[in-house]
Amino acid sequence: MRVVLPAGTTETALIDGISAAGAAPELMEHTPSADVEILAYGEPVMSPVTPVSPNGCPTPAAVTRAVREVVDFDVAVVDAGLTQSTAAPTVDLGVEPGTDVREAVAVPAADAVFDHAYDYGASLPDDELLIGETVPGGTTTALGVLTALGEPTAVSSSLPENPIERKRRVVDEALAASDFEPGDCEGRPLEAIEAVGDPVQPTVAGIAAGALEAGTEVTLAGGTQMIAVAAVLRHAGIDAPLSIATTSFVADEQGDRLEAACDRVDTDLTITDPGFDGRDHVAMERYCAGEAKEGVAMGGALSLVPDDEMAAVRDRLEAVCTRLGIDGSGEESPTTEEPRGL
Repeated sequence: MRVVLPAGTTETALIDGISAAGAAPELMEHTPSADVEILAYGEPVMSPVTPVSPNGCPTPAAVTRAVREVVDFDVAVVDAGLTQSTAAPTVDLGVEPGTDVREAVAVPAADAVFDHAYDYGASLPDDELLIGETVPGGTTTALGVLTALGEPTAVSSSLPENPIERKRRVVDEALAASDFEPGDCEGRPLEAIEAVGDPVQPTVAGIAAGALEAGTEVTLAGGTQMIAVAAVLRHAGIDAPLSIATTSFVADEQGDRLEAACDRVDTDLTITDPGFDGRDHVAMERYCAGEAKEGVAMGGALSLVPDDEMAAVRDRLEAVCTRLGIDGSGEESPTTEEPRGL
């Protein structure tokens, strides 16, 4: 099993109140670079931030890394528009960071990004792929693409209280800047991404499309952001079987809307509950309180864990948190000196 993780940035994440993926704008652009280092090495190596919320909730990369330490899997990180360099080995497809969706063009050359990613996905030798993502602001761009495609759905949030109305206002401004109305991009998904998306979307969609064409079984590892990618694939005429694997935290927030959205884009749905409510540890408590919820292929990684090994994942998460400078009470370890941003 290989987990493919496209990692990128979009200036959309800098819009006030949109994302919890950065405590300050100057830190947010480091979050995806730190995420992939945590997945590759177990902790940040070159990135100057440890992505942890002020309440002690670590990036989902910590959970995915904990799973990797219990259920080993290969990882391929794809640079899908990183602003900051990373020490993790990456596949470079020439993707540039995204701009603010309220500009006329959010993702220049989205079609070229898709084509390069398609070739990469088609070249992978695996029988099965999990494709994840890390991109601050990604739920807002997901809402933008879904709206442009005419797919009515809500999206999740990394915040306990989803600022969905603020996201909708941003999407309305973004569509107006690109001279589109909701649904204008039906059947033209790359135009939707170019107008109101982010660079991770055509990267994930292209990799998935190429892999599916090559006969590989593909699972999109994530929540409502991956519903947007699935919609892109369906609007592009790709009708191969497709699955989405996410967490119980997304399912709890979305309720029946999650299954309905998956039905609309004709994907199977796997929901995994990691059992965090049984542990007295700040990281797991914050996930249960609605922080983070998903990202960095967390839901897909958790779906690989046999039931009798989930307790081991929780143990490893505590160990990863210790390496990240988080003790069980949420107090900062005295050995941690890095600025934080989730």
